[in-house]
Amino acid sequence: MLGKSPFMGMLRLSAARTAISKPTFLTCGRTFSILSAQALRPLSTRSFLERRATLFPALSQRRTLSLGSIFSSKPQGTPSPHVVALITRLEAEANVYPHEVSKQMALFEALIDTNMKSSYELVLTRWEKMCEFDPSSPLLQSPDAFKIYLTCLEKTGQSAAINAAVKRRDDLLTSQGVTIAVAPNTTDKPSQIPEDVNIALSSTDASPAQPPTLPLVTPTVSQVIAQQVLSKSNQLGATPPPPSTADALKLSTSGEPSRSGPMEVTIVERKGAWIPRLVRFLVLVAVSSFFFLVILSVFFENTGFMKAGPRQSQFEPSEGKTVMFSDVHGVDEAKEELEDVVAFLKDPSAFSTLGGKLPKGVLLTGPPGTGKTLLARAVAGEAGVPFFFASGSDFEEMFVGVGAKRVRELFAAARKKQPAIIFIDELDAVGGKRSSRDQQYMKQTLNQLLVEMDGFQQSEGVIVIAATNFPESLDQALVRPGRFDRNIAVPLPDVRGRVHILQHHLRGITVGTDVDPKILARGTPGFSGADLENMVNQAAIHASKLHATEVSIRHFEWAKDRILMGAERRSQFLNDKSKLATAYHEGGHALVALYTDGAMPLHKVTCVPRGHALGYTSQLPLDDRTSISFKEYLAEIDVSMGGRVAEELILVYGSDNVSSGASSDIRHATRTAQAMVKQWGFSKLGPIFYDDRDTSVSPRRREQIEEEVTNLVRGGESRATALLTSKIDELHRLARALVEHETLNLEEVEKVVKGEPIRNITEVLEEEISNIESQS
Repeated sequence: MLGKSPFMGMLRLSAARTAISKPTFLTCGRTFSILSAQALRPLSTRSFLERRATLFPALSQRRTLSLGSIFSSKPQGTPSPHVVALITRLEAEANVYPHEVSKQMALFEALIDTNMKSSYELVLTRWEKMCEFDPSSPLLQSPDAFKIYLTCLEKTGQSAAINAAVKRRDDLLTSQGVTIAVAPNTTDKPSQIPEDVNIALSSTDASPAQPPTLPLVTPTVSQVIAQQVLSKSNQLGATPPPPSTADALKLSTSGEPSRSGPMEVTIVERKGAWIPRLVRFLVLVAVSSFFFLVILSVFFENTGFMKAGPRQSQFEPSEGKTVMFSDVHGVDEAKEELEDVVAFLKDPSAFSTLGGKLPKGVLLTGPPGTGKTLLARAVAGEAGVPFFFASGSDFEEMFVGVGAKRVRELFAAARKKQPAIIFIDELDAVGGKRSSRDQQYMKQTLNQLLVEMDGFQQSEGVIVIAATNFPESLDQALVRPGRFDRNIAVPLPDVRGRVHILQHHLRGITVGTDVDPKILARGTPGFSGADLENMVNQAAIHASKLHATEVSIRHFEWAKDRILMGAERRSQFLNDKSKLATAYHEGGHALVALYTDGAMPLHKVTCVPRGHALGYTSQLPLDDRTSISFKEYLAEIDVSMGGRVAEELILVYGSDNVSSGASSDIRHATRTAQAMVKQWGFSKLGPIFYDDRDTSVSPRRREQIEEEVTNLVRGGESRATALLTSKIDELHRLARALVEHETLNLEEVEKVVKGEPIRNITEVLEEEISNIESQS
């Protein structure tokens, strides 16, 4: 027989119909809160929750999550929401009307119908409290209520207490003056009940066919009810065993129920009931996995298991070619200041005899490529002590506290090898200025570095040498005396320094007789030591590719142009119109640089694409520039605007067809004008400094600054226009020569401007023959 319940899934019934005196409520595995029925009775929340926990312990317990609970379809023994609501209402009514037998009986019957142990225990509790605190209640005189009470005792396995319950009820009724009723038919056929009746034992052990020989007594109603309850339980205990699986399957398929077997109820949950449990399980697994991976990553970071190579490799002395002061050139003043450090590392006691103290730290500042790292290595090489190298970025990690830990390990490793040198490159990465708005974990690495440097004893032979390109960004507590006592500037090399650097790098290279380091040094102003080394290396590589026997001056010029202007892109296709426009543009720059007073001397001009530009005009000073005058800055703006003005003067294109190729020139001219107004005081506003980050500048002053910048750029454009207009024929000749020869140096530009031929037939033949020989 198939049926459906409104509170659960489909029920498959495979048993016989049996006569049920009262409706049986089916249970399902769903949790239902009875807090909604709280308003039906005037009880406190605490007592309500206690009774709810007593009545339905499954509701007051937290469900445990497991794989079995997720995929198991077995329902739990909890009543349906309808039953819970009904019992709650009946209990509220029974509490309001404690002396109405009908209300109490309705609650008892509803509890009995649930067939739950907790229901039986609640009936027992209510009856016993009634007997103890309210013995005059009419409920005590109700035989049906007493029968339900005895049934609950029997259901909970307390059959031995039935005799005491019978005696207690009779005593309470007698004490109240109530005549104990005698069971019907007892006058004709009195029952044989002993004085000390143990109904539980007699009902289970005695045979109904042979009753024991006992004195005749008149039983009370309570005793008869107890005898009925026990006899009924004996009959239920003697029921035949349930049918086998085969019989049940046969009955379920045939549709004929059996009257002897119990009713089997199979509860099937609705579809999708496992999804919430699976979601909870996956969320729990995801959260647990996240915390587990975080702990695991921190463990790997601190132990170094996932590091490439040995964990302590960065805290071991660096090994390699020993560098001496003889290998460092162009920074003579810096070498002299570092000689004291070398003497201290060789003999620390020499400075302590007269009470002198050597600086604990040396800070090297200067542009990139000037040799700061090379100087630190030279100090270690001259002193013959271990050299510990670390970069500022090595101390920064995503985990809090790792940077400070590495600082401690670095200084601890250096103390074990003392006397030693610790060199920290790019110090600004870890020693930047602190702010009160920064988080505390951002300051831990710097704070640890400050503590380690300030904790040195004078007897310790550990010196910290650091290098940075931005000394103004360092924290003041880091560069104060006591930590970095000496601040050594490492500037770009001058002409003599460049000569020494070139001579040092030309030692292992076969150079031609036309190569003069002094000439190369004069032609490379502003080059750092790294730039000069790169130029020599590029020239040697280029000569090797051309299969030359030696590196000549032409190879060095090619390498210098590559560094200044970028690599040539001869493979890029340009039509004649674009190439002619580029030639006029670069020719305008060259003519303005050639004829403007105060402009930097012209070095070379080309219309061949180099780097990211379609053309390039190179200017080099005759010597090192230590300062720049107002006239030179105006000439720099004029040269920058010369290319755009030349495009506007060409009749073929006109002002409406000016291209965007002058964007970098306009940007350079504008930045120069802004610096002249805000930083150098070259304007009508006077010698006043204006910071871009200063918010106190008034709007009127900002407008004046913008007006002065515009006047400077516009003035440069007007001067370039006037110059090129007067030199329009020379501009046409220079543009045609650039299209024909592509690249011209200063001497060739001067010949073209004068209308002279650039090269005679002898020079052309010699160049072609040399190219053929180099290719062969």
